[in-house]
Amino acid sequence: MMAAGGQITGRHVLAGFVGAFGIIIGVNLVLAWSAVKTFPGLEVKNSYVASQQFDDRRAAQEALGWTVRADHERGQLRLSIVDAEDAPVVVQSLTATVGRATHVYDDQEPEFTFDGTAYVAPVVLGDGNWNIRMVAVAKDGTEFTQRVVLHKK
Repeated sequence: MMAAGGQITGRHVLAGFVGAFGIIIGVNLVLAWSAVKTFPGLEVKNSYVASQQFDDRRAAQEALGWTVRADHERGQLRLSIVDAEDAPVVVQSLTATVGRATHVYDDQEPEFTFDGTAYVAPVVLGDGNWNIRMVAVAKDGTEFTQRVVLHKK
């Protein structure tokens, strides 16, 4: 409340500071809680060991010459893997997680089948940005790991 004559008192200033900093701290706590709650987890158990193998894995993947594209249309997910000659690749095994970059709530692991040109699976997706984290194993045993942007039509 204002003192007689409309002057700002020490209590007014204190209330303003406490209120402003209370809002700032409250918002920061909500954002921190949200960030921790939606964190999907670790990518690797030991980052040092993973870094030691990175160049070898990258060279092996690049030697395959594969290009990957993912499309979603009318409830059908199509994961196209082609080699350097643009021919479809038949893999030994394929696992993939379809999800959003920001959280794991909507993650799905579709069962793909090869239709002769690409790997297809029925998947229902909501609006927004979706990615695929895939691991394909080549016939020679080379592991091909990639994050693929999903193109929705």
